[in-house]
Amino acid sequence: MYRFRITTRDDKSFLVTGEELHHLVHVLRLGLGDKVVGFDNSGSQYFGVIEVIQKDSAHCKIIDEESPEVEARTKVYLVMGLAKGEKMEWVIQKGTELGMAGFVPLRTKRSIVQLEGKKSQERVVRWQRIASEAVKQSRRVIEPKVMNVSDWNDLNNILPEGTQWLIPYEDEKTESLRDTLASFIPDYPLAILIGPEGGFSPNEVEWACARLKAKSVSLGPRILRTETAALAALTIVLTNYGDLG
Repeated sequence: MYRFRITTRDDKSFLVTGEELHHLVHVLRLGLGDKVVGFDNSGSQYFGVIEVIQKDSAHCKIIDEESPEVEARTKVYLVMGLAKGEKMEWVIQKGTELGMAGFVPLRTKRSIVQLEGKKSQERVVRWQRIASEAVKQSRRVIEPKVMNVSDWNDLNNILPEGTQWLIPYEDEKTESLRDTLASFIPDYPLAILIGPEGGFSPNEVEWACARLKAKSVSLGPRILRTETAALAALTIVLTNYGDLG
């Protein structure tokens, strides 16, 4: 059955509206009696049948409800230095499929891409749409939030209190990501800082370690592209906590 993100629901029914309604009616050409699935970021999903289609909504009667165990038990956020091309979109899409809890685009010293004002807001809207589509494809029930483009000083206030920080760094030679995770608390959120194409500057790494109490870690002996590093680190963390593999 096709899946739709919903915003209006009661005990007996839910509504499909906005862009989701357009997709239901004009792209998928669903009609009365067709069965669909709605989710509202509550952790549950609702199996419904379309009873009424109006100009601004499709009214669906709920016939069943479940809370599938598809979300990662440890909330893992990716905080990624702004990168050029489609790299950010790729990481958001695949990170959502893997199970990330949220995504923070970060301005860094070596970022080639610079986003400000309206352009920044438009890009975040596009990235959120990519995450939304990936949620439906991967059958998740909670959509990762793509935060506004942020600066270093914003980071302490963006993510939940108690967040544990990791910063993969190519010059780290002694501390591995896997070994460092042994000292982390699985019940607390975790954020992974990923540098842009040129990596983080030494000053940025020092700032993260001092101000965020981030742990500098190695991902291995090879130098990875920014998008590869992001997804590799996310996969290692989720595997360590039993959510992958």
